[in-house]
Amino acid sequence: MDTEVTSTNGATKPTQDNSYSILDPYAWFTPERLHPKVEALVYWRDPKKSGVVFGGGMAILLSLCFMSLISVIAYTSLLALTGTICFRIYKNILQAVQKTSEGHPFKEFLDIELSLPQDKVREIVDTAVVHVNASVLELRRLFLVEDLIDSIKFGVCLWCLTYVGAIFNGMTLVILAFVALFTVPKIYENNKASIDQYIDMGRSKVAEITSKVKAAVPIGKKEPEKDKEQ
Repeated sequence: MDTEVTSTNGATKPTQDNSYSILDPYAWFTPERLHPKVEALVYWRDPKKSGVVFGGGMAILLSLCFMSLISVIAYTSLLALTGTICFRIYKNILQAVQKTSEGHPFKEFLDIELSLPQDKVREIVDTAVVHVNASVLELRRLFLVEDLIDSIKFGVCLWCLTYVGAIFNGMTLVILAFVALFTVPKIYENNKASIDQYIDMGRSKVAEITSKVKAAVPIGKKEPEKDKEQ
């Protein structure tokens, strides 16, 4: 049964049984398939929150380029701890001077329930298992050349990746993917009509070339079964 979820911009959008998929790459270009909070960040519904998350993530990723993961975690945690201690002391002094009893400054955050719901964790794990199984089956099909054309296209992609690996290291690719996460979906949303037009043109050209190659290369085609002798 379909339900409606109100996004941060006030619009309602249908979702199917409140199921959200962030593991499906196509879901990032379909806002209604994302969790409202994830959609709000990626599509910059609230620029302040998205800017804080994007800036903080970029700072951590850039730090990993120059320091080890342990050092980044330690320095980030130390900075956060220093900030909370200073703020707590400041609020205590302010309350003592003004003779007020506002209570703990972080009380609203201390009261937040942080335990992970088992049903959501199970749902994410089940979705991840489905995608892993599908990927394993697809890789088996490609490496064992079930379809010659598909295996050749996969080989071309791997060959291109060798050049990508020679130009960029792993951390650079992670940073580019993080930047793309906060830019590409929004660009697609703003220019959906023109982008879809070019994508359809590209797909038609690829399908045309693939059909010509399959017609010219008989290898890998399944021969029709011969009529059984009566």
